[in-house]
Amino acid sequence: MKLVTFLKGDVPVVGVLAGSNVIDVAESAERVGADIDLSSMLAVIRGGNDALKVIDQIASQPQLFPTTTYALKNVILLAPTSKLVRNAFCVGRNYADHVKEGFDAQNKEVSMPAAPQFFTKATHALNSPTGDVSVSEHVTHWLDYEVELAVIIGKGGRDITKEQAFNHVFGYTVANDITARDLQKRHEQWFKGKSLDTTLPLGPCIVTRQAISNVSSLELTLQVNGERRQYGHVSQMMFDIPTIIASLSAGMTLESGDVICTGTPAGVGFALKPPQNLKNGDVVTAAISHIGELRNKIVIHG
Repeated sequence: MKLVTFLKGDVPVVGVLAGSNVIDVAESAERVGADIDLSSMLAVIRGGNDALKVIDQIASQPQLFPTTTYALKNVILLAPTSKLVRNAFCVGRNYADHVKEGFDAQNKEVSMPAAPQFFTKATHALNSPTGDVSVSEHVTHWLDYEVELAVIIGKGGRDITKEQAFNHVFGYTVANDITARDLQKRHEQWFKGKSLDTTLPLGPCIVTRQAISNVSSLELTLQVNGERRQYGHVSQMMFDIPTIIASLSAGMTLESGDVICTGTPAGVGFALKPPQNLKNGDVVTAAISHIGELRNKIVIHG
């Protein structure tokens, strides 16, 4: 099942993809008096299996649930979680080839992390699958890209074990962790350089956990103006999804709707030879197999 958030007039609503169309699930549920809140993606996530069961019935039994459908090409998609419940969690240095390229670019000895390295991106970093990444040249001169698998937490919890971790996953989506490398260097930490407004494109949909039988097999790719820069598999992560969830939730409560970006493979701009930063007008396409792609234009203004 692929779930989206799209604009209906000026109101964000939840839809389920049906081929090249999108079905307005809340309207369909209301028509038959279904006693379930489908008014937002967060409501769907909190509704868990009960909400997904109704949505599946809407998509598969149109004779029971009269539907309103729109051509996907004609709707404006927002980030699937149109608002973040709080900062997005991120894992740094989770692909060995990316760790190596980073240390090599700085002429330093390679040192692999012993535990997941967490940071966050601020809520206003959230961007849509096709929204412009808009930054000021007075703030940064060195934007970079990072395609990542994002995990959406369903059932919240604290001290979640590895064995129970997937039971707390609602689904998966694509993230692009756009980063101001010069700010990272200047402030000597990751938060500021990762948190500029519009620098977390997310989407285009959430694929529910049950729809992906082997998340490790997913392929990640990223292109800049049609040139491939990044390619990898989720199986290459040094800290897998259960390890990430167990480590992050240890002594700290995760909430329904939390977004966890799980790291990026090699090929980022600062490690290329020569290094290549994103420039005004560049189009960055980040994709993950079986989920979809983000396509965002870089807009650098005065």
